[in-house]
Amino acid sequence: MGTTQLETAPEPKYWHLKTVLSEALDSEFAVGEILPNERDLAARFGVARATLRQALEQLELEGRLHRRRGVGTTVAPPRMGVAVGSAQGTWPGEVGDAWQPADCAPAVPPAEVARMLETGPDEQVHVVRRTRVSHGQPVAAELLYVSTSSVPELSAIDAPSGPSRARGVLRELHRLGLEGQDRAVELGSARADDAKALDRLPGAPVLVVTTRFLAEGRTAAVSVATYRADTCRLTFGDAGGVEIHHGPERRAS
Repeated sequence: MGTTQLETAPEPKYWHLKTVLSEALDSEFAVGEILPNERDLAARFGVARATLRQALEQLELEGRLHRRRGVGTTVAPPRMGVAVGSAQGTWPGEVGDAWQPADCAPAVPPAEVARMLETGPDEQVHVVRRTRVSHGQPVAAELLYVSTSSVPELSAIDAPSGPSRARGVLRELHRLGLEGQDRAVELGSARADDAKALDRLPGAPVLVVTTRFLAEGRTAAVSVATYRADTCRLTFGDAGGVEIHHGPERRAS
């Protein structure tokens, strides 16, 4: 493809360039292939590098590209299908739950989580850290906050931290009769720890799903799950569950 003229395009240059680049990705590049550097791409399409960066950022947000320091810009695979959450009436960690417990430690929760759990301003809770991997790629990281009153028998468990402690918290939580769940979804930016877990740069766009688990007339646990916005698309079914589906198939050759 030769140099593309963008001067007469009615939309912003970077937006039109995004469309042109997307067509080039489908016809000229394979998944995982590294794109030419910004200087060469800007010269090819006859645009300023600032315009090119805007177009690349949009394509990254849409999940078409991965941009990593020290590697460059590569063509991303299609969005992957992953089940998120579960049907109403199921605790985290029960049969069919694909999250993997990574750690557990006591900590003071964020103020909003403390409000939902009705804990004191300096009161510690059990924080279970879990991860979700699909097709060998990390797609989500979760912090599950469990009040000490929800798992009063946990003191009998020897492991002070780690995956064993996490499984112990979940096992004790399952002793409660789950009365229901409610969820909220919002767009956010990856914090440093989430970015590291998800192989993203800090500040990258993410989808944050907050779930309250209700038992005995109160909030027994709160899950804050962070999903990669470039690989995940959330939809809500009739049953109230949240799922991630594959995006439209894209071919690269």
